Amino acid sequence: MMTTQSKQPTPGGVTDAILIFMKSDPFAQSLKKAFETSGYRSATANTDTAALAELKSFTPSLIIIDRESATTANLRQLRALASVTIVAVETTAETCGEDDCVQDYDREIDLVLCNQSPRQLVARVRAILRRRTPQAQAPSHYGVGNIRMDLDRHEVTVGGRAIELTPKEFKILQQFLEEPGRVFSRQEMLNRVWGEGYALEEHALDVHIHSLRQKVELDPTEPSLIVTVRGIGYKLRS
Repeated sequence: MMTTQSKQPTPGGVTDAILIFMKSDPFAQSLKKAFETSGYRSATANTDTAALAELKSFTPSLIIIDRESATTANLRQLRALASVTIVAVETTAETCGEDDCVQDYDREIDLVLCNQSPRQLVARVRAILRRRTPQAQAPSHYGVGNIRMDLDRHEVTVGGRAIELTPKEFKILQQFLEEPGRVFSRQEMLNRVWGEGYALEEHALDVHIHSLRQKVELDPTEPSLIVTVRGIGYKLRS
């Protein structure tokens, strides 16, 4: 079951919308009330079917999920949600285990929070949305060599051939295409793609770079586009 309710626009004339995807209806409803009190539009869903049905016509600014029962795989399949921030909430434990958190980040969750009150969650979401980079003046197309990226369509082609990238691979490639020839340290790329403060090892980036090379390089065993700068990180050869 899903319910929505519109509120008046927040200052600036823009109303951000939050999807609350949780199996625990009491906590979801308390979150919904807290967000609406703060001027956000909100929607709640407790099944994958209900969430996906609504998301076909409703694109949220941010999604909150119950990390114990909700999944992101079906959500990320929707192109419109490829870059939407997903926050996983643990409501039954004081802290989140390190291994579990790493697994959450690997399945395309952007932030994991434990033991947060509705008021704290609203404050966190407000901070995340406030720090979004304005997209109106940003380029919507990038190209280096035979690689082309269309942000509006969320598509990438190599030599005219469309390739399928995961959301994180897309974000990594976008950073390279925005500044070809620039050397990115592993930590800087982690901060840009996952956000500062996320507890991820640099090896996590290496795994994504390896997968990205398989899709864009003519010979992934001898990469000529995304090259390693020994002792520092990576760059896209322009």
